[in-house]
Amino acid sequence: MTLKEILYDKMRLSSRLVRKLKRKKGILVNENRIPFHAVLRKGDFVKVIMEEESNQFEPEDIPIEVVYEDVDLLIVNKEPGIVVHPTKGHPTGTMANAIVFYMQEKKENFKIRFVNRLDRDTSGLIIIAKNPFAQQELSKQMQENLVEKIYLAVVKGRIKEDRGTICAPIGREEPESIKRKVYEGGQPSVTHYEVINRFEEATVVRVKLETGRTHQIRVHMTHIGHPLIGDELYGSVDEKLIKRQALHAETLTFYQPRTNERIEVKASVPKDIEELIEKLRT
Repeated sequence: MTLKEILYDKMRLSSRLVRKLKRKKGILVNENRIPFHAVLRKGDFVKVIMEEESNQFEPEDIPIEVVYEDVDLLIVNKEPGIVVHPTKGHPTGTMANAIVFYMQEKKENFKIRFVNRLDRDTSGLIIIAKNPFAQQELSKQMQENLVEKIYLAVVKGRIKEDRGTICAPIGREEPESIKRKVYEGGQPSVTHYEVINRFEEATVVRVKLETGRTHQIRVHMTHIGHPLIGDELYGSVDEKLIKRQALHAETLTFYQPRTNERIEVKASVPKDIEELIEKLRT
């Protein structure tokens, strides 16, 4: 096989990453640089060097709950009320700032690459890739629907069916609007749900996403007449019950990018959702 075939077919590197490595002179065979189309022999050792890139975030001592970590990935259980990365409205106090501090404490240095995002008031699992290869592989798995994402949600009203699937396109009719809605011109969106518990005026559901549209669960559950409790954008707010939307990214299943091992991680349910369920029970 040629070096090019090894990089693309065996190591599964993207053309973008290979171009970057070539510019940085980070592709070596037996510690030497050789032509891209050279044929390799049995026993040749191919090395790809991915240089660390500096972070653009300031470290802040914010506690984080790490649920999984290896050489390629860091997965944390995000608390509700915290923004994932700095914005104009939230320049500090974000998950990105907390992760930079965590890295420095561990004497590590990697550019923070968020593979998935959560709304400020949604709690649960966030994946951070430690290198461009891991980011490439996990993003590819998400595009190919190989990453299983399961959420816990508490919605208004009693859902009669034990399980169901919502197939309804989602988009925003006004380009400047934050709010999404179900309408014909939207992107195809599929959400599966299963009832976990029913109360007099609410239902606890476990939700599996087949697509990953912005606000998908919030929009789809509102569409079927069961908005999330505490959702001020799509649902009904009752701060006596909970002060944010009752949505938690509970489980992630994916393939480790380097070893291809199937990994499942789970985030403990936050206290405010546990308290909400207890209030609904009494």
